[in-house]
Amino acid sequence: MEIGFDIRPTQQPMGFAYGPGVFGPKVEVRRLDAIRPSLRDPCCDGPQEVYAIAMDVGRAQDRPAMLTRNLLFGAVTYAKGRLGEEPVRSQGHVHAVSASCGMSTPEVYEIWSGSAVIAMQESDGDDPGRCFAVEARAGDVVIVPPGWAHATISADPSHPLTFGAWCVRDYGFDYRGVRAHGGLAFFPLLRPDGSLCWRHNDAYRPGEIIVKPPEDYASLGLERDVPIYTQFTRDPDRFCFVSNPALAGAVWTDFLP
Repeated sequence: MEIGFDIRPTQQPMGFAYGPGVFGPKVEVRRLDAIRPSLRDPCCDGPQEVYAIAMDVGRAQDRPAMLTRNLLFGAVTYAKGRLGEEPVRSQGHVHAVSASCGMSTPEVYEIWSGSAVIAMQESDGDDPGRCFAVEARAGDVVIVPPGWAHATISADPSHPLTFGAWCVRDYGFDYRGVRAHGGLAFFPLLRPDGSLCWRHNDAYRPGEIIVKPPEDYASLGLERDVPIYTQFTRDPDRFCFVSNPALAGAVWTDFLP
């Protein structure tokens, strides 16, 4: 799919290749041992390099506009395969309160290849509140609202998942609540045919998970079928709600992802 700038995922080694005029860092690789505390079976087998993260990527000409608005564009690519009974996934976290705005901040995901499920819940406390599994394919956009615990899941073990996301520049991850409960409120499990089902995590109060497609997010000014990076280049202020969530304060009340 069209991304808006020249970046390509690689698998050996896992990471990204940047085209002319594109800036990006050396990737951070998350290894299996780092995410074991949030897995249903912490002793499971799986790919030792689970995913690679490149935070702060984009066209060099766009960097001043990102800095001015305290925005950062990140890219992530996953290994194919599975983690025991579970699909390849992140460990789950809440966005820490950013010093720049005094709030936990949202994140705007765009799936580039593979299939994804963004699992999210209103709280990382004993009562997780509403829980959602938002199913997304290439081209789909998913927004995680401020303060919600979430994890990104590769829904197809035979194909690597790759996605991009708009984030606040002074981002931080708070893993404490998720790790204290051994994961999110529901574990994704792979059936024999490769499809997903959900198993409640008994460390949380009983509840249900709602499986759904993404919303259109028109209330936040997003366009359908236009890459989120391209939307930024056309209107650099469009994603200011990411670095300053108070700009969309009413939208976050009873937010439907």
